[in-house]
Amino acid sequence: MELQTYDLKDLLITALKAETEAAKVYRDLASRVENAMLKDKLGFLASEEEKHRGYFEVQFRQDFPGQDPCLPAKTAVPLPEVTLAGEDTPLSRVLEQAMAAEQAAYDFYRGLAGRYADEATRNMIFYIASMEMGHYRLLEIEKKNAEEFEAFNVSWPDIHVGP
Repeated sequence: MELQTYDLKDLLITALKAETEAAKVYRDLASRVENAMLKDKLGFLASEEEKHRGYFEVQFRQDFPGQDPCLPAKTAVPLPEVTLAGEDTPLSRVLEQAMAAEQAAYDFYRGLAGRYADEATRNMIFYIASMEMGHYRLLEIEKKNAEEFEAFNVSWPDIHVGP
């Protein structure tokens, strides 16, 4: 992702907002599903996103001492959003949106890493990018499972229930 035209402060605010929103989506989605295993995976993803947010908050304070990050309603860098629609929305559709957001986060962080000359910072942001791709892969597997159960119109407690 080409990020040279954006201010570093805006990029870090975007990262903070993206991680905050992702954690919220995964927590909300976890509260809607009855599949205990999927609920645990979504909780794990929420926890991971909160850790990423924590890292970017520390980085923001390091890069902009004495300033507090203020999360706007819209960020300078547009990234895909995940919307949790009504109960009738297939889980596979929500997971597909989450996959798109994770792919965008991966691309965004790879571009953000390139903005840092400091090797340790750059490597940490690359590491977070690779974690986002891991989230993508986990969601990809769950989406495939959801599609199979949706195709058969099957709902079993602790196996699969949509949002």
